Amino acid sequence: MSKSFLEVDGLSKVYPDGQGGELTVFEDIRFALEKGEFVCIIGHSGCGKSTILNVLAGLDEASSGNLVMNGKEVKGPSLERGVVFQNYSLLPWKTTLNNIVFAVKARWPSWSKEKVKEHSERYLKMVGLDHALDRKPSQLSGGMRQRVSIARAFATQPELLLLDEPFGALDALTRGVIQDELVKIWEETRQTVFMITHDVDEAILLSDRIFLMSNGPNARIAESVKVDIPHPRARSTIFQNPAYHKTRDYLVDFLVNRSGSALPEKDGTPREVEPAQGVSTSQPASETSEVEPAARAVNS
Repeated sequence: MSKSFLEVDGLSKVYPDGQGGELTVFEDIRFALEKGEFVCIIGHSGCGKSTILNVLAGLDEASSGNLVMNGKEVKGPSLERGVVFQNYSLLPWKTTLNNIVFAVKARWPSWSKEKVKEHSERYLKMVGLDHALDRKPSQLSGGMRQRVSIARAFATQPELLLLDEPFGALDALTRGVIQDELVKIWEETRQTVFMITHDVDEAILLSDRIFLMSNGPNARIAESVKVDIPHPRARSTIFQNPAYHKTRDYLVDFLVNRSGSALPEKDGTPREVEPAQGVSTSQPASETSEVEPAARAVNS
C-alpha cells in the first residue's frame, strides 16, 4: 500500500486550564499530504491552526498522535521543513542577499561561494528583488521583507514549506502582489506547502485543497475541500471561473453556519468535498445576507 508524503495520525494538544484541569485545543487531527500539494487550512481563531503548523515544523510537540514525513517520524526542527511567519524573521544586520546566503550555506555547506551566491540571487529575482540585493531589512518595506522571507524559504528547497499567515500584516494591495509572486514561484518549484490563512479568496487562489477546522476547544479538521480550478491561476481572472464562486460560497457557509458543529468522518479523516462538482454537505450561502459581512470578518 502506497504511503503519502506526509501522514498525520491522531494529533491532539492539551494545555493546563489554570484551574487544575486541562483544555484540549484540538484532538484527533488526521490528514495526509501528497508530494507537491499546496494545502491551506482555515478556521476561526482559537482552533489551534498555528499550533498544528508548529508541530509540523518541529517547533512544538503534540500531546498525542504521530507525524511521519517521507517514512520518518518528525522530531524537532529540520532543514527539510521551512517556515515563513508573519513577522519576517530576517537578520537585521545582514543585507537582503546575505539573509538568503546565510540559509543556503547552512543547507548546503559544501557548495562554493559562487554557487551559493548564484542560487540566492536566483530566488531573489523570482520575487522581484534583484534590484535590492544590498539593502538591509530596515531599508525595505513590509511587503519587501516578506518577499525576502519567502525567497529564503524556497531557496533552501525544504521538502515541506510551512506558511503561517505570511501576508496577514500586509495591506490589501501589497498582499495581492506577493500572492502573485508566491503563485509564480510555486508553479516553478512545486514544493509541498501547508499554509494557514483566514482569507477564503487567498486559499482558493493558492491551494489544491482547503482543510476546514471546526471551532475550538476540541477542534477537528472536519472537511477537505477540493479546489477544482486548473493551474496556473491568476488573481485578476480567477473570479471568472464558475468553480471559484461555488467553492467560495461553500467555504463561507461552513465558516458562518457550520464550523461550530461540523465533524470529520467516523474514522477521524476529513470529509472530502468537491463544491464545483456539486458534491457538498450543505446548501451554498451565496444568497444569504450574512455571507458577505461574515466573509469580510473572516478575511480581516
